Amino acid sequence: MRLPNQHGCAISMEDLPEALLGEIIKRLPTTSDLNSLSLVSKRLYAVEAELRDAIYVGCGVCPVTVALESLCSRFRNLCKVEFNYSGWTPNHGMQLGNQGLRVFSSCCPSLTDLTLSFCSCIDDSGLGFLACFKKLMSLRLKALPKITSAGLLSVAVGCKSLSALRLMSCNNVHCVEWLEYLGKSGSLEELVVVDCARIRQFDLLKFGSGFMKVQKFEFQNSCLPNKFIKFNGTSYMAGSQSRYDFCSDFLKDLTLARITTEEQIGLCCLLRKCKALENLSLYYVLGVHDNDMITMAQSNRNLRSISLMLTPQDCEGYGYRTALTDDSLKALALWCPMLQSVELTFFGCEPDWPEIGFTQEGLVMLIRSCPIRDLKLGGANIFDDEGMKALSCARFLESLKLTRCIAITDVGMHFLARSPSLINLALELCDGLTDDGVVEVVRARKLESLTIEKCSQISLKAVQDGAKTVHYTDDRPSFKEWVDRCLYGPSGV
Repeated sequence: MRLPNQHGCAISMEDLPEALLGEIIKRLPTTSDLNSLSLVSKRLYAVEAELRDAIYVGCGVCPVTVALESLCSRFRNLCKVEFNYSGWTPNHGMQLGNQGLRVFSSCCPSLTDLTLSFCSCIDDSGLGFLACFKKLMSLRLKALPKITSAGLLSVAVGCKSLSALRLMSCNNVHCVEWLEYLGKSGSLEELVVVDCARIRQFDLLKFGSGFMKVQKFEFQNSCLPNKFIKFNGTSYMAGSQSRYDFCSDFLKDLTLARITTEEQIGLCCLLRKCKALENLSLYYVLGVHDNDMITMAQSNRNLRSISLMLTPQDCEGYGYRTALTDDSLKALALWCPMLQSVELTFFGCEPDWPEIGFTQEGLVMLIRSCPIRDLKLGGANIFDDEGMKALSCARFLESLKLTRCIAITDVGMHFLARSPSLINLALELCDGLTDDGVVEVVRARKLESLTIEKCSQISLKAVQDGAKTVHYTDDRPSFKEWVDRCLYGPSGV
């Protein structure tokens, strides 16, 4: 391939400086483009091979062991590799197995980031080969049914540089020697455990002193806890008090989902021990009360994002409602001046009963006190047109999403048209809104994005030119789909 230079003379790709070739290659985002470019010239082929530091291996790469040897031979500087067999069938050929992992571990010395997803052939002996990756810093294991705690212990002992571990849907992992080892070594900065059926929140407390260094911690159960069963954590506390004697001075991101706790028992204790939180997500955590949130807010003045998904529970002395009240909102308003992103979702709260502990006045107070730029409200039947009037005065608000907020009407949307900074608007399952209300906002605001999903009285015609980017759908979800989305989000929290 030959290109004209500034004098009109033809030059070949072989004559271009290597730095320029590198810049060309870095600007190509997709693997297919990179593969096509490498066919243009031998030099591009060589430079692309030298610069490629990440590959993805999925279904259909077969025989995978031979392919790995070839890939690692060509791409000698691989740092990030993902094996993902989601949707695999026998027709795709053999998956990566223990032998393939052994071969891979011997020919990819620069690996720092590895993901193994839906690798049903890998067991503990295969995980043992990961110790050969002396530079491995980040490991993600998702849906590996054959691995157990023994395999994870070999990873903990062998991978001395490991700083991030994500464990998802690995249901045969139970004992926690690996967790105790990682806690004592103090190497982890990120620990994520999601939908691992045999790992309990009290097991994770054995991470102990590891919480002193970790910056991101996430624990999610797969099932919503039973709000009608009285929690009794006393049996877990016997002889274990020392496990709560730690501080989390560096923890910035905390996510807890679908667990039951009590004051000072279980992972709820983290809320009282954090001092550097920036992002907090609590999804249907039964047992968190105002005093926990107040303590957290007083100690974490750099909090920037909070996401709460709440469902009614039996609150002693107050009846059946969500546990958090305006006292929590007041603490956030008073002690968290950096708060910019707020998400509040209420599930199972009937509109005719006082089942939401927050009031509209409390929400308005929070909105007025903090520089909130991104606000999401779901199932907030306490929020009506007067609340929208208050939103219209929020000078920092740029993005707003309302889901199944049944008390809001077109009057509220007319107020929203006055919002000084709003550029992104999303409405979902808001059947009280019509074309009239949305058009008012569209005319008044220069929206960057507008999303309308399953709002029965809003037409495509009314919104199709309402923003630079418009997404519209009018298909209605089944009841099960609606419940799943409330509990787990669009694709799982």
